[in-house]
Amino acid sequence: MKKLLAFFRNTMFLGALCLLLLTTTIGAITLGIQTAATLTAATSTAVAKAVMKTKAKARIRRAVVAIPVVGLGAMVYFEERNFREWKDEHPEGTRQEYGCEVVDMTAEVLEEVLQELPEYVRPEPETVFKLIPKCESELAGRVA
Repeated sequence: MKKLLAFFRNTMFLGALCLLLLTTTIGAITLGIQTAATLTAATSTAVAKAVMKTKAKARIRRAVVAIPVVGLGAMVYFEERNFREWKDEHPEGTRQEYGCEVVDMTAEVLEEVLQELPEYVRPEPETVFKLIPKCESELAGRVA
């Protein structure tokens, strides 16, 4: 009986995880379509900001649905790829500067992303904001 209950509990957990993944995937697709429409009408500065916001949202979603080992490996790969793209645009930039830019953009879109999550899995924004590290002032001034 205990094995059956454990199996049921594990199945429910995996089902909820799959549902969360499906919800965030649909949200990412919708966001991609909205972003594509926005990018065609925006100026180059607004385009760069919209792209960074989209990447920040995608980064948060990947972190939320990261499955141990495989998900963590994928998250590291995607983050390294994003850093290399950023490095192409900022050849003199450092990982710290990239990190500050990512943290700033993540903080900007975090509340919006949290509101898109189903209420039963949504943490309080204040709780999450406390976990976001602050950049040093001299680095934040160089990243713009």
